[in-house]
Amino acid sequence: MAVNLGSRGINAARNLVEYCNYPEGTYWSDLRRKNGAEKPFAIKTWSLGNEMDGDWQIGHKTAHEYGRLAHETSKIIRLVDPSVELIASGSSLKTMPTFGSWEETVLDYTYDDVDYLSLHQYYNNEENDRANFLAKSIDFDEFIKGIVAVCDAVKARKHSKKTINLSFDEWNVWYHSHNQDKKVQPWQVASHLLEDHYNFEDALLVGSLLITLLKNSDRVKIACLAQLINVIAPIITNESGEPSLWYQSIFYPFMQVSTYGRGIALIPQTDVPTYKTHQFDAVPYTDSIAVYNSDDHEIVVFVENKSKENVDFSVRFEGFNIQHIIEATQFAGYDMKQTNKDQKMRIVKLKNHTVTNHMLIASLNPLSWNMFRMMTND
Repeated sequence: MAVNLGSRGINAARNLVEYCNYPEGTYWSDLRRKNGAEKPFAIKTWSLGNEMDGDWQIGHKTAHEYGRLAHETSKIIRLVDPSVELIASGSSLKTMPTFGSWEETVLDYTYDDVDYLSLHQYYNNEENDRANFLAKSIDFDEFIKGIVAVCDAVKARKHSKKTINLSFDEWNVWYHSHNQDKKVQPWQVASHLLEDHYNFEDALLVGSLLITLLKNSDRVKIACLAQLINVIAPIITNESGEPSLWYQSIFYPFMQVSTYGRGIALIPQTDVPTYKTHQFDAVPYTDSIAVYNSDDHEIVVFVENKSKENVDFSVRFEGFNIQHIIEATQFAGYDMKQTNKDQKMRIVKLKNHTVTNHMLIASLNPLSWNMFRMMTND
């Protein structure tokens, strides 16, 4: 939940937290009970504004203005509910002119107040360069590591024992609806805004972005795809006709990582050929990550092949004994510009693989997203 630190401020933030989280006996908590919610909603995590560095926001602030306001707001929120987690607004995009300096200034004011720093990033392929588009997960990784470096620099300067983690609370591909949105008139009711129809290459980039988030999960503790339904989203609803909703291409890697990417991220040591684009010098042809779920004794490998050719892929698991493979799947074989409006896209079985005690060997189809789930006896 975000409080409004743009057009509103400290009192409005206090009132909202009191309404949502305070048990009873105050004006706002009693109003909640009167409205039918006797127990508090107990919202755990609160964002101190949203994209406060963006001049498109009503009530946009400088870093100093926002840092002071966020600091004072955090004090009153914790008086109402000391148990909450707080997020300070970081850069809306990596390309913001204040990127880096914004974070440093804001954290100077709020380091002791907040638990997370937010960051947002969207990618597009308006230049229609597939190879460079699929390489933008490198930029995503650099963004995360850059913000971590700023957070840790402030930590060192303050001689603090506290570590600030990251909330990547907006990320996705976003550009297909830009021209369509220019035709929408202001103040229309339920206008069709930001309804990107994603194609197969978008799904491949989303897959790489998901792998990047898992690789940085030691510091990225919250990561929210923005959004989930209709608006730059993996699921689209129909106002009329069947089906009533349909899955976009980006739904499939997101669904698999959300479902099976749980546990401990095992960062791989890789030996992967690379390619070069006008923006990136060394792009690995494959992205991969393994996740170990100790509760289920399961290792899951997510791997994406960005090459136009088949790739021989192998993983050696040190310290694990693989009993058997639970499932091996692929999302592949579609035209790069194909959308899933006809609902013909599917995740299917991947047959070309073998598993031994410590090895997974597979042949990955060109331009493919793949998942392997394996049972261990560890």
